[in-house]
Amino acid sequence: MTFRKIFLHLSLFIATFFTTTVAGVAWLNLDPFDLYNFTSGLPYSFAILFILTCHEFGHYFAAKYHGVDATLPFFIPTPSLPGFLNFGTFGAVIKTRSAVPSKKIMFDIGVAGPIAGFIATLGILLYGFTHLPEKEFIVRIHPDYFKIPDQGIGLAFGHSLLYDFFSIIIPNGATDFIPPMSEMYHYPFLCTGWFGLFVTAMNLIPVGQLDGGHLSYAMFGSRHKLVSNVAFGIIFLIGTAGFLPFIGIQSSIGWSGWIFWTLILFFIVKLYHPPVEDETELDPKRKFVGWLTLGILVVCFTPSPFSM
Repeated sequence: MTFRKIFLHLSLFIATFFTTTVAGVAWLNLDPFDLYNFTSGLPYSFAILFILTCHEFGHYFAAKYHGVDATLPFFIPTPSLPGFLNFGTFGAVIKTRSAVPSKKIMFDIGVAGPIAGFIATLGILLYGFTHLPEKEFIVRIHPDYFKIPDQGIGLAFGHSLLYDFFSIIIPNGATDFIPPMSEMYHYPFLCTGWFGLFVTAMNLIPVGQLDGGHLSYAMFGSRHKLVSNVAFGIIFLIGTAGFLPFIGIQSSIGWSGWIFWTLILFFIVKLYHPPVEDETELDPKRKFVGWLTLGILVVCFTPSPFSM
């Protein structure tokens, strides 16, 4: 790999480190443009970059193991703009530069990223729920929170089965206060853990060349087209439900942003996976891992990730 390419990857990582740190400051309701607040965003930045790095290097090492030429991760920074929902990054991607020769290798590369990112996310959530700060933490952000609850900006993150499970079963010794979904994004490790679940689920939707699309094609062969159509239809319906409040119909399920995601899937990612040269069926062990990975999609998926 040339110095120029290494410099590009490193520059994108440093830029993403900066933008995620600034985003972490903003989630604490501090001024992100005040450099004295910069260190306050580091826990958020380290956690979110840890999840993304584990995910992408899962793909990278699986590709290298099978002799498939792949780039290092390209991290994607996004600036924090006032009034916009922003995590400081659009994630990261790697690119394979040689053909993937078989379903088996396609499967291994496809699932390695989500599984690695999922394990990293579990670690972040476990730490976040077992190291919750005292109630004074939320009082510093909203001084009258316990007198007038829900004083935030009206934003609430959505529920997933796994996040709710963690919030119920994990004991914490520091405080008896579990932040609601309208406040948990002020807690860096809860916010990044939630983000990790959300991104894992988005990548595992079994459509096209998403990670879930690789998995679906490798497991189901030509039937992956039916799986893709069903998954696309479900996402479209959930996205359509997100518009119901705009016509006066209240709904607790749906997010209009899923419509934007369906446009990306249809026009950019494409619905169907291209064929590979060797279409030998997967062995039972890989099929078992595949079903477990689809289970990760179910427990991570958030139908209504954001509501105002």
